[in-house]
Amino acid sequence: MAQHYFHLKADWPGGRNTTGSIDAGNLKTKISIPPEMDGPGVGTNPDEMLLGAAATCYLITLAAMIERRDLPLKEMSLDSEGIVDVTDGIFTYEKIIHKPYVALKEDAEDKDYKMLNKLIEKAESGCMISRAIEGNVALELQPDIK
Repeated sequence: MAQHYFHLKADWPGGRNTTGSIDAGNLKTKISIPPEMDGPGVGTNPDEMLLGAAATCYLITLAAMIERRDLPLKEMSLDSEGIVDVTDGIFTYEKIIHKPYVALKEDAEDKDYKMLNKLIEKAESGCMISRAIEGNVALELQPDIK
């Protein structure tokens, strides 16, 4: 069994509406509460970072699955949306919607498209971030296949 360790250092000077920073190796940025939640909106925030982790994990997992199946990929991109509910002052990360766009090359066959449809669904369960938030945050797919 292999284990991989990731480290993050966070600095926060205090108070709800101040600005802090994080350093996680390749990820270095300012952090604060987003303006939608009455914060200063400097840098990124936990809501964007969770969405970013889920989106990039899904996209990379899907790309690896497409490559392993040797599908004739032309291009791929992803739009994702995170929905946070605020009820009675309690913030709940409710849902993440992934909208993958995948285009296969012109020589793609029907069997390639059938496999692609399966992989688009399977990539969600293959992504470790999706598995980590499963049962806490709803995940939805809205694929666009060309």
